[in-house]
Amino acid sequence: MFPTIRSAVLLLLLLPFSARAGVTCADVLKSLGNQLADPDCFQSTDLTTANPLTTPANNSLTGPPPGAFTPVTDRGVIAPVAGKRTPITRTVPGLQLNARIASDPTGQARFLLRLPNDWNGRLVVAGASGTRSEFNGDFAWSDYVVQKGYAYASQNKGVLNLQFTAAADPLACRLNPASSLYAHFYDNDPGQPFTRWAEFMIKAAELARDGVKAGYGHSPRYTYAVGTSNGGYQVRRAVELAPELFDGGVDWEGTFVDAHAPNILTDLPPAILNFPGYVSSGFDPASTAAKNIVAAGYPPDIVSGTTSFWGLYNAQFWEVTQCQWQKRLDPAYDTYGSGTGTYNYVSRLSFSDVARHRRRHHGRVAADRPPCARVRTQSRERVKAKARR
Repeated sequence: MFPTIRSAVLLLLLLPFSARAGVTCADVLKSLGNQLADPDCFQSTDLTTANPLTTPANNSLTGPPPGAFTPVTDRGVIAPVAGKRTPITRTVPGLQLNARIASDPTGQARFLLRLPNDWNGRLVVAGASGTRSEFNGDFAWSDYVVQKGYAYASQNKGVLNLQFTAAADPLACRLNPASSLYAHFYDNDPGQPFTRWAEFMIKAAELARDGVKAGYGHSPRYTYAVGTSNGGYQVRRAVELAPELFDGGVDWEGTFVDAHAPNILTDLPPAILNFPGYVSSGFDPASTAAKNIVAAGYPPDIVSGTTSFWGLYNAQFWEVTQCQWQKRLDPAYDTYGSGTGTYNYVSRLSFSDVARHRRRHHGRVAADRPPCARVRTQSRERVKAKARR
């Protein structure tokens, strides 16, 4: 009798979760309780992007203006072009939960959780690049991990994306040097220091671990953080600040914020200033403009026909990013009157708040960083604890 019972228990443990029970919204929502607001939880026939219900339509939130919530656009910005993305070879039935994080005083923080029925016992928590939504990683991260059985969670750094505005808006940034469209990024509003980004990565991990336990009956064996660009910054900071939550992380080209030069406000202006002269030279790598850009720390340009690697960055990244950080840290500067390419970080130190803002942001970042030895010690203890379980 006893061998039979032991065999039955062993067989039950070896079965995939989906064969034993269903992951239910009722259990997950009961566990997360009042930590979430406006939850939308549903059983999904497929958690991959082959299912159009996985990623909501752009501007589908009630209330925010166009541009504030753009999931379909967001998932493409850190992913390869169609045909070169993660192949979708099977459907992944399970549960999807979209919600706001109730504790956020701005009402902008959002959370996403996907629990595949056939779970492998592990959890991946994703950061978001730029000022993108919690659906930013749907192509780049989610499609890959849910097909392998991972639970997947994401968040939006506690902030919506942007709203279109007029040039007269003190926080307006044009989308590129040739654009007549101006955007007001929510990330530049009061109450949105970038140090919140790590806090919401950690909060998402806590919520996800609770949701996983409610859905499957036990906590994940391993939890990993992943992220690209600003999402990579989230990974690095979250793993440093909460090593007890994470077993590892992938910081893919993560942003590095430094209070001292060189930094983003010293390196972007030379590229912005010199690029028009470089174009006028016919993309001549020996031109003074090209040499000035390289001297600022940029790799040599790659030119194919009329397409320039630097040109792609000039059109999509350099000026709008410089504007965002300048508006955040030195809002008194006349962005377009005095010039984006002629912004001089060092000269602004003597009569602006940029140094104080940088010290405040960076000081907070530095002050709450645990020593590496502490991280290593906690990680070793976690591994030992897991080995004992």
